[in-house]
Amino acid sequence: MTQYDVVIIGGGAAGLMCSIEAGKRGRSVLLLESNKSVAGKIRISGGGRCNFTNIHCKAGNFYSDNPHFCKSALKRYGPRDFIALVEKYEIAYHEKTLGQLFCDNSAHDIIDMLLAECEEVGVKVHVNTQVKNIKKTIEGFDVSFGEEPIKAHSLVIATGGLSIPKMGATGFGFDIAKQFKLKIVDPVPALVPLTFGEEFIFDFRTLSGVAVDVDVKCGKTSFHEALLFTHRGLSGPAILQISSFWRSGQEIIVNLAPGRDSFGELKALKLSQPKQEIQTALSTILPKRLAVYLCERANIQGTMADLSHKNIKIVADVVSEWRLKPNGTEGFATAEVTRGGVSTSELSSKTMEAIKVKGLYFIGEVVDVTGHLGGFNFQWAWASGHAAGQYV
Repeated sequence: MTQYDVVIIGGGAAGLMCSIEAGKRGRSVLLLESNKSVAGKIRISGGGRCNFTNIHCKAGNFYSDNPHFCKSALKRYGPRDFIALVEKYEIAYHEKTLGQLFCDNSAHDIIDMLLAECEEVGVKVHVNTQVKNIKKTIEGFDVSFGEEPIKAHSLVIATGGLSIPKMGATGFGFDIAKQFKLKIVDPVPALVPLTFGEEFIFDFRTLSGVAVDVDVKCGKTSFHEALLFTHRGLSGPAILQISSFWRSGQEIIVNLAPGRDSFGELKALKLSQPKQEIQTALSTILPKRLAVYLCERANIQGTMADLSHKNIKIVADVVSEWRLKPNGTEGFATAEVTRGGVSTSELSSKTMEAIKVKGLYFIGEVVDVTGHLGGFNFQWAWASGHAAGQYV
């Protein structure tokens, strides 16, 4: 029976990083990927240019039932460490916005880099490999995917979450956690567009394609980024961000013109352009289609001269505090990540090892740690993979 020091299930960002780090320590490593190639999410991320990290990464950029859990791994392997690896391979990159780093050329540069590192330390990579059974033994684990099980001293689960099933995402990692009686924080879609009921859906279809910079708030959490109207609801970075914090039944509050005094500007236009229609005046602040829609929805029409300050303020208040109640999300089909996963109460924040199952590790998206949009989830993958790689 073939034996390895480490078997890693899942050839994404976290699994590749863990393989490299374990290989550097002289461990014999077998990496198993169920798809026909590794690094599927890396390949499509950032529009094909891979938003591989964020230079402003800190623990506050992550959501978890235990917000402190990610601190240890991130402290030991931060953005600068991964940037150093990128620069070692002379991969050209640039900062886009808000500290997000992208490859100048292609995400394939990052994949090639990771595979080159794996090859250098002797990692064996098997693709198109479906693990059928895992059994705990005295020595470690028996992993079955062929005619004869593979023996592993340490087993790492890096299978990701449920997001984007068309790329092969499954609940395999959660099933393994349940097999070993580990707690699961219910997985739900995150970084995902929000949908709305019949009250809004036909309106939003007429606004589809309109984009505007906004402040969006849910509870005590807010983000300032772009919002995009779609035929199904709302998307764009601001909405994807807030979706990780939204719960069913909650409303979101959108400021469509942050940093501007909409009421003051409209009052000034009442004096300077009294014959101007309210929707025309509002289009000096918002895109025209959106301005027309908001005036119609508020049922306020007419020239500025004909409108009272009270009516003008009603329109301005909608601009600065538009309250909306989503009826759901687009689900895992379009979610960039999964919120929830293997409970951090079951894992060591230093090693990522299951506290109750010696030799079993969970890393990356399968763990209940979810980053903001903008390279943070990749940084968690690198950091958690690096952490486990020091101990497997």
